[in-house]
Amino acid sequence: MRSNRYRIVMRAVLLILCTAILSFGIFAAESGASDVKMLIPGGVPFGVKLYSEGVLVVGVDSVMCGGESISPAGDAGIREKDMIISVNGQSVIEAAQVSELVNASGGEAVEVAVKRGEDELVFSVTPVISEEDGKYRTGLWIRDSTAGIGTVTYIDPKYGSFAGLGHGICDVDTGELVPLSRGSVVNVEISGVVKGRSGTPGELKGYFSSGKIGTLFGNRECGVYGIFAQYPEGVNCKTVPVSLPGEICDGEAEMLCTVDGGGVSPYKVEISHIDHSGRSVKNFVVNVTDPALLEKTGGIVQGMSGSPVIQDGKLVGAVTHVFVNDPTRGYGIFIENMLAEAEKIK
Repeated sequence: MRSNRYRIVMRAVLLILCTAILSFGIFAAESGASDVKMLIPGGVPFGVKLYSEGVLVVGVDSVMCGGESISPAGDAGIREKDMIISVNGQSVIEAAQVSELVNASGGEAVEVAVKRGEDELVFSVTPVISEEDGKYRTGLWIRDSTAGIGTVTYIDPKYGSFAGLGHGICDVDTGELVPLSRGSVVNVEISGVVKGRSGTPGELKGYFSSGKIGTLFGNRECGVYGIFAQYPEGVNCKTVPVSLPGEICDGEAEMLCTVDGGGVSPYKVEISHIDHSGRSVKNFVVNVTDPALLEKTGGIVQGMSGSPVIQDGKLVGAVTHVFVNDPTRGYGIFIENMLAEAEKIK
């Protein structure tokens, strides 16, 4: 009798232990899984309207006045790449504001405050009447905003935040990152493709098709960052795990992008020349091998920057640049670099 009771007790103890071990194993597995960041891979195009912090000087020229060539801004000391932040104490964020304030001066000197690197400088500039249009001019060529098309790399479904392009937006004249004051995101319809050829980069053609769907809050070396009020058209909300540092390897992968009205499609690529020590936007090489994409675009074209790269079911990075002399190849950035940059601007 005692022996039977002993066996029953031992069985109960073993059952409890097994249940506890099994529960711990499940908990550990779930805890491990929760440590893996899950993101929605993009591949959809988006439109960017970006306004800089102030008004960027992209050139300093002369004004024809009374038969003479005069450079009021240049003579005062203003240089290309200066950022105009105020005129006569009034803050400016649009080129039209600067022109209006200068023309309203009536030829009197205006105080122009600029940012040059980390320094803030003030210059006294005396406008002159231009023979071309009869308005007061300073000889400044200025720009206040940038617009273009790129590709969404990922969306974080937890916050609705996103990153795209895989590189920053630079001014076409100065090559400098455009300092972001405010920016908006809109849907884009792809209307055509200019096929890439050796020596001539191709381009996705498209147009902004809706009102604002999101806001930009960062223009950084590793991409543009923002938050969506509503997801762009064509987003597949299925999430994939993010690769851990060092998991990317040479070999086959997929690139997600939109090159026509058919929406996001996966295309075969090969990854090579991986630089695991790199912190730049050119961490590996992407070689397009998919016949369908080569037929449509010739390879990587402008507008595809930010296209996510998936390997072994994980998001490993994004396409950033095309090789001008070989459109079938381009550079890619590690996804960890893009995520690390996002952490800095939260």
